[in-house]
Amino acid sequence: MTERELDAAGITDPVLRSAYLRCRALNRAHGKTYFLATRLLPADRRPAVHALYGFARWADDIVDSLDPGLDNGRRAMELAALQERLDEGLRGGATDEPVVLALTDTARRYAVDHTHFHDFMTAMRSDLEVTDYPTYADLRGYMHGSAAVIGLQMLPVLGTVVPREEAAPYAASLGVAFQLTNFLRDTGEDLDRGRVYLPADLLAAHGVDRALLRWCRDTGRHDRRVTAALRAFEALTRGVYQEAQPGIAMLDPVARPCIRTAFVLYGGILDAVARDGYSVLHRRAVVPRADRAVVAAEGLARVVAARLRHRYRPRTASGSPSARPDRHVSEEAA
Repeated sequence: MTERELDAAGITDPVLRSAYLRCRALNRAHGKTYFLATRLLPADRRPAVHALYGFARWADDIVDSLDPGLDNGRRAMELAALQERLDEGLRGGATDEPVVLALTDTARRYAVDHTHFHDFMTAMRSDLEVTDYPTYADLRGYMHGSAAVIGLQMLPVLGTVVPREEAAPYAASLGVAFQLTNFLRDTGEDLDRGRVYLPADLLAAHGVDRALLRWCRDTGRHDRRVTAALRAFEALTRGVYQEAQPGIAMLDPVARPCIRTAFVLYGGILDAVARDGYSVLHRRAVVPRADRAVVAAEGLARVVAARLRHRYRPRTASGSPSARPDRHVSEEAA
């Protein structure tokens, strides 16, 4: 995060600036795909996005760390401590935890509904107890807190050209689509953590259970039943992307290139999984750097086009730019 971004966002306090930098570092280290897309946002909105994602990554790391010395009891204690700091910060109390400080500042600046943060923490705690999901409906219930609320947190930052409640279901669906993509890509790693996010009924429809997944992971072998189940999960995920896509046009035009780029990059992970023969139990599928660069360049071109349209928007009879709120103007999709 450059000094220019912090200045553009009106973040002047040195301690707060340092807190936002900490969030940016977390986002860059753990969310390379979305970090790249975030760079396409207007400078003044990037710190808020880093705060939201930095907090999510920090909580997720508590739950997902493969550190053998960090058992579930210790993880639960760390989540409880984080929850206490979050609650205090959202109440307006002082906190010396940088990530919480940046998050609560963002929540105040953009009037983010505090319920979204509490739902997220509930989902994180459930990961310490729930290790599989009988049905897709059960999984969607979990993903409301772990993924859908992330999209809902983002809406006030991104801005919309329609009433926010109209765009909300699409934002939630996009958060779910991104997480389903991660679940598919990280099937093997999650299995090592003792979790299976692919619904049991979907697996059973193809003759797959946890034991077979474990066997494939341990032996490095493939099984056509597992491949069929993974392919079905991919198809399910692509359906959620289709549900979410109309929401991109509901966003502020200058924010659309960021989300569209993330949409394409995450979809590219599904393509990479398929190209790799659904070998997610053996290795992580990666989108080639050249492909990422092309998508990012296309996103940058959209940013330039959106900003030019904003700069040269129609003028009134007096010759002055038509008066319209920056984040609630109806233009064609960037």
